[in-house]
Amino acid sequence: MARILITEDEDSLRMFVARALRLDGHETEEAADGAEGLEKLKSGRYDLLLSDIRMPVMDGIELAHQAASGWPDLKILLMTGYAEQRERADDLMEKIVDVVSKPFALPDIRKAVARALVG
Repeated sequence: MARILITEDEDSLRMFVARALRLDGHETEEAADGAEGLEKLKSGRYDLLLSDIRMPVMDGIELAHQAASGWPDLKILLMTGYAEQRERADDLMEKIVDVVSKPFALPDIRKAVARALVG
């Protein structure tokens, strides 16, 4: 299955998503913000970056830009609970697979990840 990096500043949500994706057979690593996520990208190989948009230190938009330029084959899936954040991701549409709206149910994020990995 896939190796997925999850960057999300809300601990409970990050663990919830990681656990769900491991149930699907994926290997997950986690980061609490974009800067930590970028460091993990530099030290490993991932099939998918699943990142929240609104985070401290470095937000998901900046992380996605850096990830897309540094790892052009990496699939990127963003998530947000804020409509204005979703609009900020518009300039990324050629670099990312999609933006998932929060809150989401477990089957929703599992399906979004499966679609991202195939696409």
